[in-house]
Amino acid sequence: MTPPVALVSGASRGIGRGIAIELARLGLSVAINYAGRRDAALESQRLCEQASPAGAGSSFQVFQADISKAEDRVRLLAAVKERFAWIDLLVNNAGVAPTVRADLLQATEESFDRLININLRGPYFLTQAVATFWIAGLKQRPGKSAKPKIVNISSFSAYAPSVNRGDYCLSKAALSMMTQLFAARLAEYGINVYEIRAGMILTDMTAPVKEKYDHLISEGLTPLARWGTPQDVGRAVAAIAQDRFPFSTGEVINVDGGFHMRRL
Repeated sequence: MTPPVALVSGASRGIGRGIAIELARLGLSVAINYAGRRDAALESQRLCEQASPAGAGSSFQVFQADISKAEDRVRLLAAVKERFAWIDLLVNNAGVAPTVRADLLQATEESFDRLININLRGPYFLTQAVATFWIAGLKQRPGKSAKPKIVNISSFSAYAPSVNRGDYCLSKAALSMMTQLFAARLAEYGINVYEIRAGMILTDMTAPVKEKYDHLISEGLTPLARWGTPQDVGRAVAAIAQDRFPFSTGEVINVDGGFHMRRL
């Protein structure tokens, strides 16, 4: 059988790379999207090939596209369809942090627009395009047993305010609502939608604040006293890819070391 296909946006580094590798480990083919770092995307491709089980028949291809741009989204979806014909799993992972962590009262419109365009507008309209493609395809193949799935990679910043990066928090809070919206809209087609709410994950994005969070973790910020890893997030996506939650949609899966718990 042809291996299932996952499209992972922002898969050249960090959490996206961790997700791609874990999906490759399951035997999936992966469309590795990247915006600018082709060298990093090719390294993700190499690591996926290394992780893929022998004889799985999986394939790994890199696709350049800035998902904040409409023309790039059209080109990305067309290229993935041409290469793989179908998509079984869409992982909306691409996202950026503010270039400058500015206080709420000094934050700029330019930073706000950049984060909303990449972290929200891009995944919103990419999901719209992929879902439309799926619905047409499922009508042509009504007997297809395994329905496609969507995973949105969010953050504990969706509910934990950081006043020096309000634009980032707002983009992730809106992405959380996007999960609910598409879950409600696509349920009739058997397409489940999930949100993975990541906590402190050690990547190049979080490297500038590592010392700060090292201290907070040592002081008991999270019950599980360590940084999360891209592999931790990847394993959660892998469970969804394996259809471990067939009666759940619009669900939030916290991968945050227990940060979300209120403790006395």
